[in-house]
Amino acid sequence: MQILHKLIYRVILVAAMSALISACAVGPDYVRSTVLVPESYKENKEWKVAEPRDDMFHGSWWEIFNDPELNSLEEQVNISNQNIAMAEAQFRQATALVRTATSSFFPVITANPAATRSLKSSNIGQGTSGTNTVYTAAPLNISSWELDVWGRIRRNVEAAQASAQASAADLEGVRLSVHAALAQNYFFVRALDRQKQILDATVQAYRRSLELTTNQYKSGVVSRADLLQADTQLKTIQAQAIDVGVQRAQTEHAIALLVGKPASGFSIHFSPLDATPPSMPVGVPSELLERRPDIAGAERRAAAANAQIGAAKAAYFPTVTLTGSMGYQSTDTFSWFAWPSRFWSVGPAIAEALFDGGLRGALNDQARAVYDANVASYRQTVLTGFQEVEDNLAALRVLEQEALAQDEAVKAARKSLEFSFNQYKQGTVSYLNVIVAQVAALNSERTAVSILGRRMTASVLLIKALGGGWERKNQGTAGD
Repeated sequence: MQILHKLIYRVILVAAMSALISACAVGPDYVRSTVLVPESYKENKEWKVAEPRDDMFHGSWWEIFNDPELNSLEEQVNISNQNIAMAEAQFRQATALVRTATSSFFPVITANPAATRSLKSSNIGQGTSGTNTVYTAAPLNISSWELDVWGRIRRNVEAAQASAQASAADLEGVRLSVHAALAQNYFFVRALDRQKQILDATVQAYRRSLELTTNQYKSGVVSRADLLQADTQLKTIQAQAIDVGVQRAQTEHAIALLVGKPASGFSIHFSPLDATPPSMPVGVPSELLERRPDIAGAERRAAAANAQIGAAKAAYFPTVTLTGSMGYQSTDTFSWFAWPSRFWSVGPAIAEALFDGGLRGALNDQARAVYDANVASYRQTVLTGFQEVEDNLAALRVLEQEALAQDEAVKAARKSLEFSFNQYKQGTVSYLNVIVAQVAALNSERTAVSILGRRMTASVLLIKALGGGWERKNQGTAGD
């Protein structure tokens, strides 16, 4: 047993020395690439740098809209959406790959007890011929355990960890996109309900106008042309009110898909949009690097590519492996576990490629090119993030001004319609004047609803552009 203990001690000593040597892994250590970050958003001129933002989104960002039905639908997304389920499975796959890479630090030890019966030839060798049986008990084998002298394994583990963190960011990116898509579709349905409400009210108003025109025609006050125009106007609006149902049904089906339910059994009750965009906590531009999952994912992919440069560079150095075996072997079962039946072997090996036709150089160049591409992708993702924030800040600012102007247009159109209708009843103008005023009033109200819907959508898109309620620290710190 003393020899066995010495063997185990030597193996542990060699492994410890290897770990100390590998502390200086070849290849560049990762440093996050610099990006140009503005001090403030151009479209958010009221923001002050010194103010803390305690109202920044946390978790369920959609609750800022104070809509219970939207909250309920958003919660269903986390449970039933299949795109999120697929991204979550891919994340679990990435974390499993981290464990796969880490396992290379340790030897693979196998045990294969065996009993072999053989016949020895009488024409070769010396000694007695005939059959014999060899029993091998408790054999432990270490086959080609690579000692991480140059840090190749460590770099692969770094790459796997960074890739897993990128996968975590991808998962959150999918969640954010799906939640945002649901909120957009939800507010579009509510805007369509508001459109339907306006059209239904307009149908009732036009029906009363038709009744008035019919009575005036019977009294000989107006011509048949006025009657036909009033009837045409009513039927046109009735058709428009029906047409809204097509868009609503299709959008409702899109929401069913997002919450993971069959469209045939899903419905949203009628509820016209009656809301205003909430105040948006924008924060500091530099926070975008931490709060956008696509930016964090791109940065982690650059880190993984950097680690692969070290793994490729380690191929220039010799590979150190250790093999060994131990156990008991005997030709009879009585002395199977006797001390003289023991056997063991251990030995290191060093392998170095002397000629590879430029393979290692090509792999090294490839790894550096992949890193450069990922850095460029990271920087482009950052620029895209700033653009999306500025786009939606501008949209909210301009649409707010447009909404104020459109509200005035709605008031003016209503007054014009009322004035034209009174003139028509008095017989001073034709019904054509009423039609023009009716069309203008209806278009103004529908435009106002459209602007409100666009403002709600811009609010959702701004939250998405800011990263929602996610923070980069949720990825973990491994590999940073």
